[in-house]
Amino acid sequence: MESKPSLLGSILHMRCPYCRKGRFYVSHPYDLKRAGDNLEECPVCHRAYSVEYGFYMGAMYVSYALSVAVGLGAYLLTRWLFPSVTMGWQIVIVGGVTLAVAPLMYAYSKIIYGYIFLPYKGPSDPGYRPVRRADAWK
Repeated sequence: MESKPSLLGSILHMRCPYCRKGRFYVSHPYDLKRAGDNLEECPVCHRAYSVEYGFYMGAMYVSYALSVAVGLGAYLLTRWLFPSVTMGWQIVIVGGVTLAVAPLMYAYSKIIYGYIFLPYKGPSDPGYRPVRRADAWK
């Protein structure tokens, strides 16, 4: 029997919340043409990533928390490394760092939100047939 993949490792590698093995996104976070585009279903366990239309809208709260944490961390690190820097430069540095990691924070906010609301179910059984959502038929 396979061991359960670690939660933190699966989040950091942006894996499926259900089986923790399949990819979650179409591309990497800095591919700005497809930023935030997640796959319809896991390529490994074939479970749908979205339970309803607009499911990931709640990820904006996680994104806000991550942005505050990164901004506060950048500010404290700037104050510690460069104590004589003026307030204007501190704002530029903190804003630049936050802007530079924004695609990564957006991607991780959706992953973390998925891990909160989509429980680990392990790999699917061989006879599993995925249920298609009504809005997936386009």
